[in-house]
Amino acid sequence: MELTSLLREKQLSVYQCAKESGVPYTTLLDIVKGKTRIEKCTAETLYKLAKTLHVAMEEFLEERFSENQNTLDARDFEIYKSNICHLVKDKGDIDFIIDTLKDNQIRIYWERKWYPESFYLLAMVDYLSRENNLPLCNDYEDIRNCTLSEPLFPRDVILAAKLDGSLDVKEQCIKEALPEFMRFNIVESEIRNVC
Repeated sequence: MELTSLLREKQLSVYQCAKESGVPYTTLLDIVKGKTRIEKCTAETLYKLAKTLHVAMEEFLEERFSENQNTLDARDFEIYKSNICHLVKDKGDIDFIIDTLKDNQIRIYWERKWYPESFYLLAMVDYLSRENNLPLCNDYEDIRNCTLSEPLFPRDVILAAKLDGSLDVKEQCIKEALPEFMRFNIVESEIRNVC
């Protein structure tokens, strides 16, 4: 959904939206003028805008996907992962879990066939649940029984493996990966170390 259309629909000026959301006016103005693409914004910015405009964060990104595109490309998946980690940091573990389950984003991604995103979000919820001694949500057992066919490594690991010329880097990353993510064949070892 285009921000300009949404502002018009909600009868808000850029200035009013900036004031209500806490997103800097210049940032919003750059998005509206097309100088900044909304999918490049941080999760915090998307969250503040979504909350102010009463829409799901993903609605800002829907136009980015064509009907034939079932998932983000590798570069965009790295951005997605980073945004999720920032969202956890900004909201805190418990609020992140509550909001994710309440918004049903895991299921929404699954139904759109955005499998890596669905798996990553579910793995994050499961990991944070374990870290906080919370029971797992039973609503996603069907998804938990599925996995990606190939391991999904972070981009920097793929680059390091190519430079090194061996599989040792990848094998070490698999050993260090969080089990909730490896369940889905996603190699992720650190979700807390975000700037």
